[in-house]
Amino acid sequence: MDFPYRLAGRRTPDRPEVLVAAVVDAARALAGHIGTGTDRLVLGGRSMGGRMCSMAVAEGLEAAALVLISYPLHPPGRPERMRTEHFPSLRLPCLFVSGTRDAFGSPAELEAATAAIPGPVTRNWVDGGDHGLRGKDDLVSDLVVSWVAALGP
Repeated sequence: MDFPYRLAGRRTPDRPEVLVAAVVDAARALAGHIGTGTDRLVLGGRSMGGRMCSMAVAEGLEAAALVLISYPLHPPGRPERMRTEHFPSLRLPCLFVSGTRDAFGSPAELEAATAAIPGPVTRNWVDGGDHGLRGKDDLVSDLVVSWVAALGP
């Protein structure tokens, strides 16, 4: 999905409330379009998109699971500004795919932060990958497809 700021041609993201509302609206629209509830959808995205999906679920949007690629734990060089306060509300399966050289959160930081998630957590590391995971699309896709398939019907 495209966030409202992107559709408006802006580069600066909207406030989190606006972004989360857009995720909720898009998930409900997709679920309605395919004739199911949002509780049957696997939601997620890369970086901020994944974060907004996780926040929407933490705020009550039902989903089957979350796929969070290059989750931005904190701004680069600012580990004191963690973006994980909603993690204890995530009671569903979560997949995290991150590079081992991601400036937004090291593997050790991600391991520690995701320990607060009560739902099942799977972490996959892309060796040498940075936040953008450039050139790793096939690997990331394979990891996601395999994980989602293992969730079952």
